[in-house]
Amino acid sequence: MPANAETRLPAGFQRLAWSNLAAQSAEQIGLAAAPILAVLALGAGAGETGMLQTAQTLPFLLFAIPAGLLADRISRSRLMAAAEALRVLSLLGILVLAWLGLLTLPLLAALGFLGACGTVAYSVAAPALVPALVPPSALPLANARIELARTTAFAAGPALAGALVGWTGAATAFGAAALLSAGAALLLGGLREPPRPHLPHRRIAQELREGASFVFGHELLRPVFVTQFIFGTAFFVLQAVYVPYAVHRLGLSASGVGATLAAYGVGMMAGALAAPWIMRRMPFGAVIGIGPVAGLAASLAMVLTIWLPSPLLAGASFFLIGAGPILWVISTTTLRQSVTPPALLGRASALNIMAYGSRPLGAAIGALAGGLYGAETCLVVAALGFLAQALVILLSPAVRLGRQPRMAG
Repeated sequence: MPANAETRLPAGFQRLAWSNLAAQSAEQIGLAAAPILAVLALGAGAGETGMLQTAQTLPFLLFAIPAGLLADRISRSRLMAAAEALRVLSLLGILVLAWLGLLTLPLLAALGFLGACGTVAYSVAAPALVPALVPPSALPLANARIELARTTAFAAGPALAGALVGWTGAATAFGAAALLSAGAALLLGGLREPPRPHLPHRRIAQELREGASFVFGHELLRPVFVTQFIFGTAFFVLQAVYVPYAVHRLGLSASGVGATLAAYGVGMMAGALAAPWIMRRMPFGAVIGIGPVAGLAASLAMVLTIWLPSPLLAGASFFLIGAGPILWVISTTTLRQSVTPPALLGRASALNIMAYGSRPLGAAIGALAGGLYGAETCLVVAALGFLAQALVILLSPAVRLGRQPRMAG
């Protein structure tokens, strides 16, 4: 990528980038504030907060594919603006019901589910819109900007939500999220999206088959999907047992556990900031391989804590698992945008979102293995998963790419 590609990012993309930052921040504040509100105001326990989290993540499994179909049929910027408007309605609904004293846990879960539907549509359409706004050579930088916004929101959103709830009450947190989401929608409303060729609508099943056949039949995209699915499973096997393992085996306090987990967010931000520099200096395929290899190294560092119970090793593990996979997201998003015909980008993006379905699978494996055989066994199981995902991508043609592929279509 040319060193001066940043100067060629047009105004349309700048609007999208700021909208993305606002939307991601609104999402993270809302996600963090909801369980705090549930516990402090509604007396929810672990089971109830688990139900709430399920409601807030279920739309990723249920609606990613329908959102991909819509993103390929209608204006992507308008779809994203409508998604943010839906999230505003859900946040305002929580705010009003809480103010009136009518909010219940089922209503909070239902409104969280509604807002997450908007998150899914936005998340699917945004990567499909980027190639229409920037030149092909600037895609890595543009995707790095998008991911930097996500990691910033990921790191700051929960802390801001907790502070707002603690200082001024839940209403302020949900109000701030609603304002950010409304700002994201307004920014998209002024974005000029280049027109796309009008394609005749066909049967939904036929369009679904077309998208799935393209992704799973492509020699580059298929191993990327498989790698991501295995990575998500292995990571959530690790996540499922880390906190009790850190307390009982590593001897960490609550603040110590928080500090090691915070290294994940630090790694994400470091990776996103370094991504443009790295992608200018390394072969494109080598950058794709960094994320899975970093995940494997992180898992081995965590396994090593079984014999060397060091908080520094645990923190280094989470830093690696944050920094490397961000490079993976940026490079594989660029790859998908490059090789996918514009008319299929929404569905290809939706299938990428569907890979997040591995997360509850990994958590379930971690809970089962941890309960039966202990947390140490789970760390080894997770490491085997990270080994498998690294082998899948390292044996694929994706890592042998010398440069970003030419744009399809």
